[in-house]
Amino acid sequence: MREYIPLSLRMMPRNFDEFVGQRHILGEGKPLRTLIERDAVSSMVFYGPPGVGKSAVANIIASKTGYPSERLNAAIAGIKELKPIVLRAVDSPPLMLFIDEVHRFNRLQQDVLLPYMEDGTIIVIGTTTENPFFELNRALISRLKVFEFKSLSVDELRTILKMAVSDRERGLGNYVVTLEKEAEDLLILFSGGDARGLLNALEMVFHATVDEVSKEAKVDVKTLKEVLQMPPLWYDKDREKHYQFISAFIKSMRGSDPDATIYWLVRMAESGEDVRFIARRIAICAAEDVGLADPIALVLASAAMQSADVIGWPEAILPLGEAAIYIATAPKSNSVYKAVNAVKDDIKGGKLFEVPLHLRGPGMGKGYLYPHDYVGHWVKQRYLPESRRYYEPTIMGYEKRLRRRIDELRRKER
Repeated sequence: MREYIPLSLRMMPRNFDEFVGQRHILGEGKPLRTLIERDAVSSMVFYGPPGVGKSAVANIIASKTGYPSERLNAAIAGIKELKPIVLRAVDSPPLMLFIDEVHRFNRLQQDVLLPYMEDGTIIVIGTTTENPFFELNRALISRLKVFEFKSLSVDELRTILKMAVSDRERGLGNYVVTLEKEAEDLLILFSGGDARGLLNALEMVFHATVDEVSKEAKVDVKTLKEVLQMPPLWYDKDREKHYQFISAFIKSMRGSDPDATIYWLVRMAESGEDVRFIARRIAICAAEDVGLADPIALVLASAAMQSADVIGWPEAILPLGEAAIYIATAPKSNSVYKAVNAVKDDIKGGKLFEVPLHLRGPGMGKGYLYPHDYVGHWVKQRYLPESRRYYEPTIMGYEKRLRRRIDELRRKER
């Protein structure tokens, strides 16, 4: 029986020349690449969605350093597996310890690492799909450099796809693989920014269509949908419908139409849209279009975003639907959005204020009046060098109360 190595693993980049994506940290002269190339790597954690290169960069680090290394997966490893590794490292430091899914270590397991990281016995390289600032304890985070990896773009995924099709050593280059343009676009959309998912799907379609005699594989949209069992409503031909649907969804929430909101949400879900993309748009709408007219909207949107990420499709449609309908029916205000843009305009126009002396830190903040020492926990004093009005509350929902409060304070300032 021949050894099977998945295409996604065979095509994992071995160096920066083969690496695609993450230009913000791995482009020429960017911080992470510079640290690796100078062999100046210290403990760090890579976080971001799956299939965007976190493990590949960890492998590049392992190949470029002369340090001995060990690898653990925190989903299946515990103190029993961790302790012997760090104790062995004491005899011949430093040891580079790669920990996949590091967020799955509990607090005790994380604490075991601390003294060995502190004295340089081990260099930890962790990867995680979760935000480490939420999932890792503060003591561990303080000893790690955090680098965020982002979803791959359509162009980056297209590059990876073409590399896999043409590579004779590790890819499918010994075959003639013909991908119709529409099938290629659909395959890229299906991957959702995940290179591993893209290559796994490509390999599945390849094996289902290849003629071993002629060494040819021809893939069209019909075959692609049949093999990958794509939903019947999947966005076809290009990403135009992707943008049309999300635009209709956002405008329905903004326009306070719960029926249209839930229709476009379910339509996107049934078409295979990325759950995280939908969740982010709901949270943005809560902040931009509801704002302080109903502060609970953003709380609910954030909870739905976290729940959906943990649950995944298809059940994620429920918390997302709850948040979307709430936002659609909530009172609307874009006053926060307008305040942010007003400040940006002032900054671009040269309003670069210095911090007033009485607001500066210890030793410089003389003259600061502590509001809690005064009646109503308020005292008249300047917080900007000159008077500016950026936030103008509406009379919608909860913001009506804020408007009364702010008008009262502004009268006192005169």
